[in-house]
Amino acid sequence: MIRFDCDYLEGAHPAILQKLVETNMDQTIGYGEDPYCAAAAEKIRKVCQTPDAAVHFLVGGTQTNTTVIYSILRPHEGVLAVTTGHINCHEVNAIEGTGHKVLAIPGENGKLTPKAIEDAYLAWKNDFSWEHIVKPGMVYVSQSTETGTLYTKAELEAISSMCKKYKLPLFLDGARLGYALAADGCDLTLPDIARLCDVFYIGGTKQGALFGEAVVIPDPNFIDSFRSLIKQRGGLLAKGRLLGIQFDVLFTDDLYFKLSQHAIDLAKKIKKGFEDKGYDFMCESATNQQFPILSYEQIERLKKDFSFDDYGPADENHRYVRFCTSWATTEENVNKLLEAI
Repeated sequence: MIRFDCDYLEGAHPAILQKLVETNMDQTIGYGEDPYCAAAAEKIRKVCQTPDAAVHFLVGGTQTNTTVIYSILRPHEGVLAVTTGHINCHEVNAIEGTGHKVLAIPGENGKLTPKAIEDAYLAWKNDFSWEHIVKPGMVYVSQSTETGTLYTKAELEAISSMCKKYKLPLFLDGARLGYALAADGCDLTLPDIARLCDVFYIGGTKQGALFGEAVVIPDPNFIDSFRSLIKQRGGLLAKGRLLGIQFDVLFTDDLYFKLSQHAIDLAKKIKKGFEDKGYDFMCESATNQQFPILSYEQIERLKKDFSFDDYGPADENHRYVRFCTSWATTEENVNKLLEAI
């Protein structure tokens, strides 16, 4: 069985495993205060062009999303997210478990718009019963989105401007940020994101690490006592150096970006393979996620040799499916899929 279900099916890039073995018997202080975490944080500051930023390492995406959102919101506030946003669709009710609410609002092509943000905020502000309603307290976006679409620089600038207008902190989920940055047509850079967002994170779990996400807070004073809040949410890893070592390797010699480009190149081959045979797609995606529309018969035939995600009905005879490449996807397996297509 050849798997295209998601982008975290394999372990870790060999360079990371090698470094973990080399440093295995080193003795370091715990909780991310070791030299490896310090080196990784400095490399991330450099690539983001944020010399004063606070950089924190957590284990996984859901943990990171809940910790950041919990740390920003007041008890009576919720987080604005597009209806198809990851925190609204694929994290059970992790945000609600912190005592906050995901305030889901419509978007366009899986993306939030400045108008939707403003409409939601003003609907709360102008409601006669505003004191009895969850207040929009921040905004959540992801790059790429849950449907593989991308925010442009102009779109994120407009969202950032709207957030500043209503004093709503902007948080960007970057679980697949490397793949987004490598996608054709992406004009956003890490320095752009650092300039426009109050908090964002660089994903490792889906991009070559065994596990781990790097939270970047451009203004280190933006969140008070963030490390204590990480600890409270169960995210302060005692052997924190395991996270630092991985990100140190990923951000040495542009490995993070090379691995991202590899996934994008193979996703483009899969996309072209479906296009050449006349298949339609759920949406236009330039990322490592591709969403062709297949008939039930085609799905059953492909399932004999390949696994992939089901994204729901397109019509009574067809379904949306997702083929996902990663840093570890091989050309050989993509060619076998192309032959099957």
